Formats: sequence, structure tokens, C-alpha cells
Amino acid sequence: MNLGLTEKSALVVGGSRGLGRAIALGLAREGARVAIVARSASAIERTVEAMGGEANGHRGISMDLVPDGSPEALVARLEEMGINRIDILIHNLGGTLQVGDPLCGVSDWRKVWRLNLEIAIDINRRLIPKMKERGWGRIVHVSSVAAVLNHGSLPYGTVKAALNAYVKNLGAVLAPHGVVACGIMPGAILYEGSDWEKRSRDNPSQAAEFLNGKIAIGRFARPEEIASLAVFLSSEQASFFCGDVLPVDGGSR
Repeated sequence: MNLGLTEKSALVVGGSRGLGRAIALGLAREGARVAIVARSASAIERTVEAMGGEANGHRGISMDLVPDGSPEALVARLEEMGINRIDILIHNLGGTLQVGDPLCGVSDWRKVWRLNLEIAIDINRRLIPKMKERGWGRIVHVSSVAAVLNHGSLPYGTVKAALNAYVKNLGAVLAPHGVVACGIMPGAILYEGSDWEKRSRDNPSQAAEFLNGKIAIGRFARPEEIASLAVFLSSEQASFFCGDVLPVDGGSR
């Protein structure tokens, strides 16, 4: 299948490790020019090199997007680097921030909201208008199965559910303009440095209980298994996925 990604310009937010890295590598393999943004300069450097390096049009930006004004600074940095067109936008920023108390303070809720939804909204409002002008764009938001299942942190699951609603409505608004906004809901993913790697190492019996009780396939996902769907949703072939948020969770329950 020809995904039509050759010479497309992609931005992967949270693209230096795990799922984000796998998505960036997948887009690069399909011929896209990929810019990634993350905090770790060393992880960015390794990922850019794995994609084929700057000589092949791939770039990396080390930036913490949580502080106010950072999304605006990111767009300015892209322009400084000569990246004036983004065709594909992947939002892979997120996490529980170890906020698990369902009755936590409002300040903790705001932190989870900021990381998992607000930053994406801010970036979208700065990049989507040009996609609409060109009549083509793909925006893929990484949500979580926690949005629809009682898995883990209540604040995290609640904000991911809000993200799903945002994507559903945004997809409908953008559909007439040739811009597809959609999302994926991964289940538990295992990769080096992930929360599940640490939990599996520190408490293997608890991890095994989770796999046997919550995931039909009985194992964690590999990043590449999830990334393949995100790459497809970034393609010419994904024109009918307007506002759809697709689970890819190994039969999570």
C-alpha cells in the first residue's frame, strides 16, 4: 500500500523514545521529513540519527513544552529552522505525572490537564490554519485506553476522555477542509525506560496479574505495534477517519 508520505513534513511531539520514537521512525521509513520535539537532547540526537539524520531532512528540537508560552516558542523555532510547513502533526505528549489520588487538589488536576490536552490544543491552533489553507493535513492524538476503562489514575483517565471528545469535535470541524484529526487509544506499552518496565521489574507478580486479568492477549504492546496505526492515520489513505479515536489495546478489559 502506498501511504503517500514521501516529502510530507511531519512534527512528532514527544518523539524521542517509546511510542513517539517508533512513530517518528515509521514516518521516516515512509519517506516523510520528520521533526521531533522532546526534552532530552541526547535521546533526540539518537532518534534523528536513527531516522537518517539531518542530511535526509530530519530535525530535532530540545524543549520543555509545559511552561506557558512554550508552544508558541516551538512554532517560532520551527520557522527559524526553515520548517514552514507541517503536513502531519503527532501529539504523543502525556502521562499521569504520578497523580493518582481521585480527590487530589485542583493544582494537580491542572498539571495533568496541561500535559495531556492543553499543550496539544495550543499547538493545534497555531498549525492547523495553514493546513486548512493548503487543503490537506493529518493530526493524530495519542490518547489512552484509560479514557474508557477503569485502568489506573482517575485524573489521567478523565483528561484522556476529554481529549477524545476534543478530537471527535475537532475532526468534524476540519473534515470539510481536507484536514483529518483523529486519535488512537493504546493499551499498556513496554519499552526501555517506560513506567511498565519499572513496575515489571520492581513487582513482577503485580505486572503478571495485570496482564492476565486486564489484557486478553496476555502481554504488553511493543511500540512498533501501536506506531503502525499512527503512521497509517497520517497517510493519504486515512481520509475518512475524521474525529475517530481508535483503540489498539490487545483486548483490554
